[in-house]
Amino acid sequence: MANLLKSIRGMHDVLPEDSPRWQAFEAKVRRLMASYTYSEIRTPIVESTDLFCRSIGEVTDIVEKEMYTFEDRNGDRLTLRPEGTASCVRAGIQHGILHNQIRRLWYMGPMFRHERPQKGRYRQFHQLGVEAFGIADADIDAELIIMSARLWRDLGLKDLHLELNTLGSTESRKNYRAVLVDYLEAHREQLDEDSLRRINKNPLRVLDSKNPGMEALIANAPSLHDYLDEESVEHFERLKVYLDGAGIAYTINARLVRGLDYYCKTVFEWITDSLGAQGTVCAGGRYDGLVEQLGGKASPAAGFAIGMERLLSLMDETGVSAQEEPVDVYIIPQASTDIERTLNLAEAVREALPELKVQMHCGGGSIKSQMKKADKSGAELALLVNDDEPERVVIKYLREAKSQQLVDQAAIINFLNKNN
Repeated sequence: MANLLKSIRGMHDVLPEDSPRWQAFEAKVRRLMASYTYSEIRTPIVESTDLFCRSIGEVTDIVEKEMYTFEDRNGDRLTLRPEGTASCVRAGIQHGILHNQIRRLWYMGPMFRHERPQKGRYRQFHQLGVEAFGIADADIDAELIIMSARLWRDLGLKDLHLELNTLGSTESRKNYRAVLVDYLEAHREQLDEDSLRRINKNPLRVLDSKNPGMEALIANAPSLHDYLDEESVEHFERLKVYLDGAGIAYTINARLVRGLDYYCKTVFEWITDSLGAQGTVCAGGRYDGLVEQLGGKASPAAGFAIGMERLLSLMDETGVSAQEEPVDVYIIPQASTDIERTLNLAEAVREALPELKVQMHCGGGSIKSQMKKADKSGAELALLVNDDEPERVVIKYLREAKSQQLVDQAAIINFLNKNN
């Protein structure tokens, strides 16, 4: 067994026993996106490295330390996508679906970052992303936050709290940047290595430091809110009015800057105390300049992303179930000679009632063992097919104390439709 091949560290298999949790979550996401009229987009896992350097920012942990980057046989620098927004914007520009248009898009899929694996943080992880283009007002910021709050309700999650901030416009951040750099330079001896490296290229990222030794320094730093332009202040005030009206509670966190360079104005995070250090479950905000930055015509934009493994871990920690809906009908051939009729019956039910989950027993076995498997499937009904009575089907109730019935095979669809 010394040469046993294993999955790469930080990249995990989702086994059949765990797949129903994912499927149940994904099904709820699809229903939610449809109810808000967001359309799914699917982008490649591999992109040009330059896409992420230009969008995320070269002086970020993701680009500097975490990306899976390689050179292909043509000498092109390629990267496994570390996040989804840049790919979504690139696709929108390439296919001309963003300019002078309102677009509401969403996606799910694997992302890759070379981080130290720990609970809720993996090297291959799955992300749900939601992006809205072409809307400059704070109403779309509010819709995105309200949508995420609805997802928590749909999933039965209650211990998430919202932190909110504004980064202002590019101009206001430029003015603040000069003040912040002066402050950081005056306390240079207190900065760690990462902060010293960022002080001239991306000083706002210093405020996002998790180094406990810099906590007091960051707390005493000048506030960006003192340098916001009037339009940014008005945008943020409108957002708060919309959230208050929707009954969404939040905390203003003036040090919330997010880890990606493209954010402006609204930024937000949904945080839990149930996952230790990996407390951020959902994060997002506005990125009005990114489309133009990547070569498209200027378009306002906002969105959020959810780490799916982290959210499923939170559901486990808080005892919230995310199980796939059980089988509705379990169909059993009572002898090997009944298999052909049973196959045809199962297909007829699926054809007529596609909303039902129909499982046919395969692999033989005694009636007792087959009925145990029918019960384990969670089905409400078991249908038993027997050549001794080719025109009729035995109906057994698995969840109710009712006597079994004999139903004509020709009437089985009507029977199931009434009992569905």
